[in-house]
Amino acid sequence: MKASEVHALDDHEVVERLKDARDEEFSLRFRHSTGELENTARLSAARRDVARLLTVARERGIDLDTELSR
Repeated sequence: MKASEVHALDDHEVVERLKDARDEEFSLRFRHSTGELENTARLSAARRDVARLLTVARERGIDLDTELSR
């Protein structure tokens, strides 16, 4: 996911994508620890996606604690 794509999303979509990205990152970490993950580069990409989404959310002033607890 490119930064320009993230900036084009509205606030609700940023929060939803962040939830999905965190779930994907957890899944990839779990698969990596069990030895099932073949494409380990995807783990780094998932971390960068989460970081990008968090950065945009913070720039926009989205209260992530409230939004993610819903």
